[in-house]
Amino acid sequence: MSTTTHTPVAQRAGAPPMTAVPRIAIVIVGAYVAAQMLADITSLKIGVVLGLAVDMGTFIYPFTFTLRDMVHKTLGKRNAQTLIITAGAINVLMAAYLMWAAGVPSDPDWGLGAEFAAVLGPLWRIVIASILAEVVSELIDTEIYHWFVTRITTRFQWLRVLLSNSVAIPIDSLIFAVGAFGALPFLQDHFLTLPWSVVGQIFLFNVLVKFAVTLMSLPFIYLAPDRDWSR
Repeated sequence: MSTTTHTPVAQRAGAPPMTAVPRIAIVIVGAYVAAQMLADITSLKIGVVLGLAVDMGTFIYPFTFTLRDMVHKTLGKRNAQTLIITAGAINVLMAAYLMWAAGVPSDPDWGLGAEFAAVLGPLWRIVIASILAEVVSELIDTEIYHWFVTRITTRFQWLRVLLSNSVAIPIDSLIFAVGAFGALPFLQDHFLTLPWSVVGQIFLFNVLVKFAVTLMSLPFIYLAPDRDWSR
């Protein structure tokens, strides 16, 4: 009686074996995309906290820096870069869909069409500034994080997060504050343009809040398994 060994089709075809993805990585990726989307939606409101002007996405968005570091730690640099670009594309599609939904005529019996459009209709200047800031700063965060673990040390995981975030946060805040509200060429008369003093307040408060959130989120990096950086 002969024994037959069944070989997976992919393996018979000479394809590399599939690598198991840690379950925590799926949770981290989902949390990252969700935080990006929530931050972009709530950035449409400029609030006043402690006497300073601040976009309300500032209180959720900083978590994405540490979540990005966790993705980098579990799935590697290339996958982290792919996630950043994918999240940016998702946010563009979200804004476009909200714009379309806001423009569709409302059912007369519902009666909240104007309110929906006022709250969720995208302001494209803020959308573009926000997504540009996210993509640029988090790609820079990726490079700093990777440089640290491959050229400096794989120890002190909290320090790699603190260093990469410390570089990326001011860049993110500057691109967003100036892009969304600064008196840039051809935008001096735009209704979102604010005095440079207020833009400075938004930048300062963004940096302070994001650093505070970074300090609170540092322990999260230990929730994800580390990888073999020598490979």
